[in-house]
Amino acid sequence: MEISLAGLSSRRALELCHCCYVFNHSCSSSPPATAKFVFRKKCYSKKLTGRRLMSKMVYSGVKAASSDFTAGEMIFESILEDGVFRFDCSANERQAAYPSLSFINSNNREVPIMSNKFPLYTPSFECIAGQQIVKIELPIGTSFYGTGEVSGQLERTGKRVFTWNTDAWGYGPGTTSLYQSHPWVLAVLPNGEALGILADTTRRCEIDLRIQNRIQFIASRSYPVITFGPFPSPTAVLISLSHAIGTVFMPPKWSLGYHQCRWSYDSEERVLEIARKFREKGIPCDVIWMDIDYMDGFRCFTFDKERFPDPKSLVKDLRHMGFKAIWMLDPGIKYEEDYFVYDSGCKHDVWIEKADGTYFVGDVWPGPCVFPDFTWSKVRAWWADLVKDFISNGVDGIWNDMNEPAIFKAVTKTMPESNVHKGDNELGGCQGHAHYHNVYGLLMARSTYEGMELADKRKRPFVLTRAGFIGSQRYAATWTGDNLSNWEHLHMSISMVLQLGLSGQPLAGPDIGGFAGNATPKLFGRWMGFGALFPFCRGHSEAGTFNHEPWSFGEECEEVCRLALRRRYRLIPHIYTLFYMAHTRSTPVATPAFFADPKDLNLRTLESCFLLGPLLVYASTVPDLGSDKLQLLLPKGIWLSFDFDDSHPDLPALYLQGGSIIPLGPPLQHVGESNPLDDLMLIVALDEHGKAEGILFEDDGDGYGFKKGEYLLTHYVAELKSSVVTVRISKTEGLWKRPNRRVHVQLLIGEGAMLDMWGMDGEVLQIEMPSEIEISKLISSSKEHRRLHLESVKLIPHVEDVSGHKGGELSGTPIELENGYWSLKIVPWIGGRIISMVHLPSERQWLHSRVEIDGYEEYSGTEYRSAGCSEQYNVIQRDLEHAGEEESVVLEGDIGGGLIIQRQITIPKDNPKVFQIESCLLAHNVGAGSGGFSRLVCLRVHPTFSLLHPTESFVEFTSIDGSRQEVWPDSGEKLYEGDLRPNGEWMLIDKCSGLGLINRFNVDDVYKCIIHWGTGTVNLELWSEDRPVSKQSPLKIVHEYEVREIIP
Repeated sequence: MEISLAGLSSRRALELCHCCYVFNHSCSSSPPATAKFVFRKKCYSKKLTGRRLMSKMVYSGVKAASSDFTAGEMIFESILEDGVFRFDCSANERQAAYPSLSFINSNNREVPIMSNKFPLYTPSFECIAGQQIVKIELPIGTSFYGTGEVSGQLERTGKRVFTWNTDAWGYGPGTTSLYQSHPWVLAVLPNGEALGILADTTRRCEIDLRIQNRIQFIASRSYPVITFGPFPSPTAVLISLSHAIGTVFMPPKWSLGYHQCRWSYDSEERVLEIARKFREKGIPCDVIWMDIDYMDGFRCFTFDKERFPDPKSLVKDLRHMGFKAIWMLDPGIKYEEDYFVYDSGCKHDVWIEKADGTYFVGDVWPGPCVFPDFTWSKVRAWWADLVKDFISNGVDGIWNDMNEPAIFKAVTKTMPESNVHKGDNELGGCQGHAHYHNVYGLLMARSTYEGMELADKRKRPFVLTRAGFIGSQRYAATWTGDNLSNWEHLHMSISMVLQLGLSGQPLAGPDIGGFAGNATPKLFGRWMGFGALFPFCRGHSEAGTFNHEPWSFGEECEEVCRLALRRRYRLIPHIYTLFYMAHTRSTPVATPAFFADPKDLNLRTLESCFLLGPLLVYASTVPDLGSDKLQLLLPKGIWLSFDFDDSHPDLPALYLQGGSIIPLGPPLQHVGESNPLDDLMLIVALDEHGKAEGILFEDDGDGYGFKKGEYLLTHYVAELKSSVVTVRISKTEGLWKRPNRRVHVQLLIGEGAMLDMWGMDGEVLQIEMPSEIEISKLISSSKEHRRLHLESVKLIPHVEDVSGHKGGELSGTPIELENGYWSLKIVPWIGGRIISMVHLPSERQWLHSRVEIDGYEEYSGTEYRSAGCSEQYNVIQRDLEHAGEEESVVLEGDIGGGLIIQRQITIPKDNPKVFQIESCLLAHNVGAGSGGFSRLVCLRVHPTFSLLHPTESFVEFTSIDGSRQEVWPDSGEKLYEGDLRPNGEWMLIDKCSGLGLINRFNVDDVYKCIIHWGTGTVNLELWSEDRPVSKQSPLKIVHEYEVREIIP
């Protein structure tokens, strides 16, 4: 059946996203005119390779209440390996499901295997109105993790997220869609066993964990659910998952060093200045990054001829100092004839198209841009060829940014879901953007990775991607996006890195120090202290902020950064070994502390520590509490502390698990300084049986010789017998010969004390244990040495500003108003704006903004950003909630001409579900010559609310004349005056989350209401009348906000 697009609203067209596109199109070097598109019902026929094995496909009772509603238990087949099951709603739904883009080999999801195992937990389903709802009930006491790149707490019970890759600058703990999508939950059962659940769909998917012990997925039908386990441990589940989605690519060793980045080092001279300063100051670093300003007008694959005239020479100078260079490539290609990339793309027909067959053009950094359709193999090959040629400029790595894909000037922050992708059949064929949106970044990273492989098969590619999907780790590392320079984001960074690792992406890290905003010395030093031990370690900061290099915050912070990075470089042999094992054996790299004892329920919510193999890193994320003052909760068993005579309150505490040996190297300035003949250090911690073991992987650090046996994998063991600890090699793998090097064994005995032994690597070394009295003396001496050392270190000074008090100076720290329903953050020093508005029961962040723009603002005129939005405000009064009293703050800003704006923000004690804002524009000191009246003014309330689900959000109200209004993003800007004004309230509704934000106001105060849809935002403006004011006749707007649950 053909369906005409004529007369359909854009929203109705989006509802057809489950259909595929069939069309005829001829290539053209210029944008095509139009093409006829015919929507047909989705039908995809799969061809399975090889002999189809018999398996037990179990059918459960399915009930159909109506033609568009079915429900019941899902049917299952065993796939991949024992303990892995595929669940579908029915045999027909199984056939209707799209191919897997998460599995490294999608046939592994389609072909059943022989197995005698049955699933312990069977999901139920409901299919209604094109949506498939899947629920799986688990035992009481189950803990939830994973869900990919998510902010907020580590243990996810009570949370809900939506997999929809989103440019989420300045996200908060309640943001529900970030840059990557991982429709995956790791459930740790009360007995320590674990179960993994994957909703294998690329579409927008709701993962709802708000009800204890229950997982719910909601996405467009039809999709299978894959379960892994239950297996004996969370590690076993992650190993099984990697058999499906693939392991992390083997990173070049240099990429495990420290990376220094900024938006932007805007010239060759500045880049070299930064590089030289690292070497002069003895701060280890391996990589300098180039953000978009190296390009000619933001055109990808070009260089600015004035600021970066000779990239090859720049890279040569960097390499001479031991640095690699990584350069950014975005997907948006400038829409401009005679630009070689655009012309080539037109010639090869690579651009994403709209439903009418013309090129989609969206604004990004270069202005109007077209976008490669990476779902098509010929387009990926085209991009890979461009990357191959680009590498010849001396490019060591590539940074794929903005690849959600992000689009400026679009309410949804991305391209329309009705855009057309001509995808390969094995990916799902020709589909709308709604189908491929979440995998666009993955496919771009894949193409970039393949281009780097083409350029030099002797080197391993290094790609960093912002957007991704479960399985992206096969091609790229990632980072946690545009975070903020504050303590909340510092704390969240640990959980965010761990969640990515628990979702199959181990090579991840945050922007250390925070991307947006200015870090303080204490914040930056503390963040670097433990961030230096994340799997991916990079400092990055936004344009317009202070410099954020390690030496930018004073000598005390600089020394902490130097110590932290020297620790990292000592540990690179261990970290590199962990990545080899992750790549070849599927084991995780960084994990939460509870991985050491999954049965211990007390460990499951620890958020300030993590494991690197058997190494426990314990940090403090509280400003006034150093690591030396922490009250630690350790997993059961033996955990022995150690350091490198570098203890500092701003560095994390280190513990090695009993039974472990980890390899260390010298604290190099860059990985390229390493030599196989360098001394090797082995840190040994015996278990309760007097034994320990560990491994060390060594190869060239780059290339693929390790796949041909060109490596050395050494298994070290230690054992205590008759008061003698023997350390020896138990096993080796690989073709490499052992280097003729010294080995330094340090046997931990408690409280940082250790016994030393030197010898040659490969020899049997023996350490004679002292008597218990002598050991006690060594431990006491070590504790005293550490105490004296801590007393002598220079602490990073506190330079945080303190909130102003009544009549006081401006605050450099946001004021917080909070009760059980609302959490507000207000910055008095720039416009008195509200920069964060969180509804605590729903954890919905309705507003979050930069300090200097957007958020909740007020103006004194009809012009956008007129006086009032950026002036300094004083805190006139601050009342804290105490003994049932209300929370409030009164701010006052001088806007010139004898005028002030006074604003009182209150959470009333008698109705804590709302918060109120009373704003007045007052004539404070107007000259007598004007008759006591001011200039013509207008009080304009201008809040900028964040849209988590732009296409599912709208504004609803009843006008004074009784007419009902429903205003969607595609309506543009709307003005309501007179009797068309809302009759005292209007509501911003998010259908996807089932919540509405009500804004009530006094109609007599408000003369005009405006709705303006922005890029992922909406302004709900209230305007007073436009007139002069006097002391007797101020302008006033009183209004309040409340959140209401919306029942469909």
